[in-house]
Parts: sequence; C-alpha cells; structure tokens
Amino acid sequence: MNIIEKTDDEILAMAKPLWRDLVKYSNEGKYGEFARNFSSSLARAIDQVVAGHQFANSELARNLSEDIDSLGIIRRGEHVTVLYRQRSTKKPGEWLGRLVLGYEDGTVRIFGASIF
Repeated sequence: MNIIEKTDDEILAMAKPLWRDLVKYSNEGKYGEFARNFSSSLARAIDQVVAGHQFANSELARNLSEDIDSLGIIRRGEHVTVLYRQRSTKKPGEWLGRLVLGYEDGTVRIFGASIF
C-alpha cells in the first residue's frame, strides 16, 4: 500500500494524532515517547544525546501550542509531507511544522519531523 493514494482527509486523520503526540512529548521532554512512532531509519539517524540537548535547551521545543492549522499535503514517492502552522505558548509568531509519513511493515510511521 502506498500512502500517497490516500485522500487528504485520510492522511490528515492519520497525521493529526501523530503530530499531537510529537507536540505533547516535546513539551514534556520525553524523548522515548517522542520517538515511538519513528520509522526505523529515522530512529537510527537521530542522535539521542543531541535530541535530549534540544529538549533541555530549546524554549520553542518545550513550549509548543496545541493550536495548529494544517496547511497542506505534498505527495512524493512513497511518502507524504503534511505541513502545519505551529505556534508556541511562550514565543510570539508562527512556525512551519513538517511531518513526513509513510508505511513501514504495514504501519504508518514518521520518516521526518521538524519545525522551522
């Protein structure tokens, strides 16, 4: 099954709880929970020491608002990228959230996630 064949509504229904969990566990600084839906390749690529440092020292990463807006979906290859308008509870302004999803062993997994 290829995720790009899903409708926008189906993709957003899958993405929303994954993004919500990333926000929650980033705010709580719980890297293990934050990474639980990562693809195996993403989990291997992320240095836990660097991620832990980010959680400890980034005001943005520890103060993400649950108030988000989906901006769109980009389909490419075997992955989709869901774009979000992300806000902070402490810093004024808006950020672009990026969530890359695909299937791994029949399960939807996170292949990339970032906030710009």
